Amino acid sequence: MKATDLQNLNIAIIGAGYGGAASAKALSLLGATVNVYEQASKIGEVGAGIGLRPSTMDRFRQWGSFEAIAAVSSPSDTFEILTADNNPIMEEAWPGINDFEVETKTHLIHRGDFIDALIGVLPEGMVHLGHKLIEIQDQGATSVLTFANGTVVEADLVIGADGIKSVVRKALFGDNQPVFSGEHAYRAVISMEEAADMINDDNLRMFIGRGTKVYLLPLRHRNQLSFDITALCPDSTWAPEVSKEQLLATVAGFDERIVAMARNLDMDTVSIRAVYDINPVDSWHTDSVVIMGDAAHAMLHHQGQGANSAIMDAGALADALLEADSVAEALALFQATRKPVTDELQRISRSGWSEDELNEVFPGQKPASQSKVEV
Repeated sequence: MKATDLQNLNIAIIGAGYGGAASAKALSLLGATVNVYEQASKIGEVGAGIGLRPSTMDRFRQWGSFEAIAAVSSPSDTFEILTADNNPIMEEAWPGINDFEVETKTHLIHRGDFIDALIGVLPEGMVHLGHKLIEIQDQGATSVLTFANGTVVEADLVIGADGIKSVVRKALFGDNQPVFSGEHAYRAVISMEEAADMINDDNLRMFIGRGTKVYLLPLRHRNQLSFDITALCPDSTWAPEVSKEQLLATVAGFDERIVAMARNLDMDTVSIRAVYDINPVDSWHTDSVVIMGDAAHAMLHHQGQGANSAIMDAGALADALLEADSVAEALALFQATRKPVTDELQRISRSGWSEDELNEVFPGQKPASQSKVEV
């Protein structure tokens, strides 16, 4: 689109998470008027650590946000996969480190620090808290948004970055309900001292047991460790109650130092969630509305690509607006560019367990997300 067209573009982004905040930065740099509407009354992100891949960090470099992210993260060279009792299976460099003009490593970061850094580089007043979307009317060239607080907004482009339970997706693109994976995720952040001698660098380690995976993700810039456990479990309660004894049972047979870390956890500090994704969404856009991130392609966390995919969506959307002649053409180009990639990531992320493991926990059946899905 021409610079004058982009400067006259009024964009409303629903959701101030990773994808929404990154889109706000990328699109505001094009000269568009951007407003972000977030239903929460304050910005916050629970959970633990994630890895931002080189391609993601390169986007931040393009947007002038690299230093803000780097200041609250640790650069990582490799990831390692080990058996439950700490015998090496493989170690590889993060892919893409040398794909750019400047060596660009994966950066390990706490989710809270990440969202704070993303929001921190946006102009003051761009993010509007306490705005829960209750209705969207797609009028073709524009759309009208109605929020629970009575605010009504009209925009030339609406971006639904409102997560796995997206209101925008349900209203316009199909009621793809969250699908239970058959897994629980237990996440905590502990001090580096509690990691015994298991961590002496900035590299991610995954330990594979039967029906359980343990991830140790160093946050050495914080002197902390992200301690994450993913375990097969038939309980689909969104936020299940899990006892210390149940948690310890999931890591039985792991290296004694991992068991000790679990035993020493304060359960009040552990984020406990059943794990969900969605089936692929057939269409992501109309002529003036588009969904992205988890709203378009929520995926399981086995590949560590959820947040990265949202950032890459933001970059691809900005690129499409620059390349196309109109908003409608840009949204079609965005979907054509990103959907094949995220469809494949969704498919791969659902193949994280062996048939024997699944049959052990789900005798005679599979959780819906582990069944074959055509994409």
